[in-house]
Amino acid sequence: MTGKPQDTDAVLEAQYNNRALVPDHPAVMARWKAGSETARAAHPPQILKYGPGERERIDWFDAGDSAPVVVFLHGGYWQALDAGWFSFVAPPLLAHGVSVAIPTYDLAPSVRLGRIVDQARAAVDLIRGRTGAAPVVSGHSAGGHMAACLLEDGRASAAVALSGVFDLEPLIPTSLNVALDLNTTEAQALSPIRWPAPAGANLDCIVGGAESEAFVDQSRAMAARWGDAGAKTRFEALPGLNHFTVLDPLFDAQSTLVRRLADLAHRR
Repeated sequence: MTGKPQDTDAVLEAQYNNRALVPDHPAVMARWKAGSETARAAHPPQILKYGPGERERIDWFDAGDSAPVVVFLHGGYWQALDAGWFSFVAPPLLAHGVSVAIPTYDLAPSVRLGRIVDQARAAVDLIRGRTGAAPVVSGHSAGGHMAACLLEDGRASAAVALSGVFDLEPLIPTSLNVALDLNTTEAQALSPIRWPAPAGANLDCIVGGAESEAFVDQSRAMAARWGDAGAKTRFEALPGLNHFTVLDPLFDAQSTLVRRLADLAHRR
């Protein structure tokens, strides 16, 4: 739904392979890691288990009793990274009185994408059971996809998807699908842009203005599709930010993005 008929496999590879598109991504990711180590030293998280698997765990940063919660789902095309890379998102939200939950989940090719989505659901179910309220869910890239999935089924009170992938079919001919092994039927079934939009639900689709045309189109199309169907959606392209630096505002407690997440959380 977001691809173009003239897109060749090579075009899709170039549009969706973000590590190739951003040669200095290792330096950006090193900032994530360093910021996360600092965050964990200042705010050691509690580890919650939402399942028996080694990676079925949540890093829980507690802002106090009755505090609202933001769940942050990490990216990595469902085949890389874990929660430990993203602890840096916690301190700015804690400063606004918001608890933060960062799940880790299994990765492709060890499990299929549908299983990963189910793990995200299980993680949010644990948070809901612990707090008695639906959290705000945010996520980056693959995590943006899962944030929308969790909003559709009512588990989340609102979702802020950062550089999300909402139509998975364009990934099929790319190298990113070697681990995912998606076929057309599976890709379509797991694409939230094809799902019924939850009426009245809040979905922000935010993307870096310097990202590939395909990623900008994914967020724009998702906001339009669900917005036309009755959800409360917002699309924004952040000027000058690429697929990795789009997370830079999450380091700053006073950034518009952190304030938006905190505001949505406190509305519960």
